[in-house]
Amino acid sequence: MKMRMKCKNVQLMKHMVTAFAIFLTAGVSVPLASAADGARPVLSVDDCAKCHDAAPKAIESNGGKHKTSVTCVDCHQGHPPDKTDIIPQCGMCHSGEKHFQLEGCLNCHKNPHTPLAITFADNLTDPCLTCHTEQIEQLKQNPSKHTELFCTFCHTKHGEIPDCTGCHTPHAPNMVQSDCLTCHKVHMPRQVAYPDDISSKHCAACHDTAYNLLIASPAKHKELACAYCHKSQHKMVPKCQDCHGVPHPDGMMQKFAACGDCHGIAHNINK
Repeated sequence: MKMRMKCKNVQLMKHMVTAFAIFLTAGVSVPLASAADGARPVLSVDDCAKCHDAAPKAIESNGGKHKTSVTCVDCHQGHPPDKTDIIPQCGMCHSGEKHFQLEGCLNCHKNPHTPLAITFADNLTDPCLTCHTEQIEQLKQNPSKHTELFCTFCHTKHGEIPDCTGCHTPHAPNMVQSDCLTCHKVHMPRQVAYPDDISSKHCAACHDTAYNLLIASPAKHKELACAYCHKSQHKMVPKCQDCHGVPHPDGMMQKFAACGDCHGIAHNINK
């Protein structure tokens, strides 16, 4: 009887060992008891990088303040299985400004790990206006074809300053972007203004007839820059008296009230 019981116990032990081997082979882990079962380890940034290598690399290369002001665990406050929703809302940190009230942050800020790598659709204006108020005021107060365009028609990337010659034929073949901006402000392009020391060759690009007459003239006017007389504002026509005063007797001035009656035009003066 005892021998039979011993044989049954041996067989039962063999069955238990076989079952446990199958259990382990199936990849099922066995939870281990811990003396401090209630205390969980605190994750560090170094721990995150052990599994998530792409995000730390992106932040390191172009993270902006996401690199210097916050860490992984400041934004991702939890980890499965304790917390399944670990993607934070932008408004958790970004609030208090009109721009932060916009919906769909990821439409422009495609990757929160590179937040300043901003891409636009080609038909945006309203989101831009939450920050760039001065520009829209200039466009509205000084209507031009630029006023009719979406902001992202010209600014395809955030902070991009497009070259004027991408759309506009320059006044002269050798003109470059800096020449355009000497006279034109992009958000009020029809309000032409220029510094007093601007080269007359810039003016000649449009006003070639006047320029050619002037440089061919024997009068002292040829020694002056265009902007010396046409000060600061496009199409400003000065009075001869501003420089020359009243050089003739009253009787002559009454008979010939306009200087041009005798002297022709300022660019080609008749002596």
